Amino acid sequence: MSGFDRFLATFFNPVTIAAYTPAVLEGVKVTILLALAVTVAGTLLGLGLAALRTYRVRPLNLLIVGFADIGRALPPLVIILLFYFGLPGVGIRLSGPMVVFIVLALTLAAFAEEAFWAGFTTVAKGQWEAGIATGLSFTATLLYVALPQAVRLAVPPLVNRILAISKMTALGSVVGVQEILGAATAAQSLSGSATPLTMAAIAYLAVFLPVAILARFLESRFAWSS
Repeated sequence: MSGFDRFLATFFNPVTIAAYTPAVLEGVKVTILLALAVTVAGTLLGLGLAALRTYRVRPLNLLIVGFADIGRALPPLVIILLFYFGLPGVGIRLSGPMVVFIVLALTLAAFAEEAFWAGFTTVAKGQWEAGIATGLSFTATLLYVALPQAVRLAVPPLVNRILAISKMTALGSVVGVQEILGAATAAQSLSGSATPLTMAAIAYLAVFLPVAILARFLESRFAWSS
């Protein structure tokens, strides 16, 4: 057997591919659902926290800033392990997928809050004052004047962060979540072949490469013209 044949037998074994494709496809479904849930929850929570900061309530702002700094500083894997193995000690039991969802959504919210807050701070003070002068309340000015501008400014830095954190669904494999990597590593252990890991790499490309292309489009679409 030539070296190339051994390479194919190791990484592209057709028997292994046929046997474990259903498991990997099920992992793809879990990955997509988790990534979508994390993206929606984390983005909305981050936007809500940034909007709350505009009210300038000092104790609340200190809590929000602390949350954002801690969320950006701590590795998600550490928090996943802490929640999954530590919370049962105080009587709180969460499934692996729920732990991954909560931790990644909070992590994304921490980054999203800073991105949206940066957008709010770039809105000229005169625009806030003009909105209030026309009879709008502060909240209405926030919603109709400042928010559209803040969101547009936040999109370019945020889309890449969403992509990066969505890929962290692979961390779920350490707590038994059968997403793409979890399904592939289980198949690799059963088959003794590296082929399932190759299948996982291809699955990640299929899922996240279109997202990366979409992110690039959104960056150019929402960027301010110079």
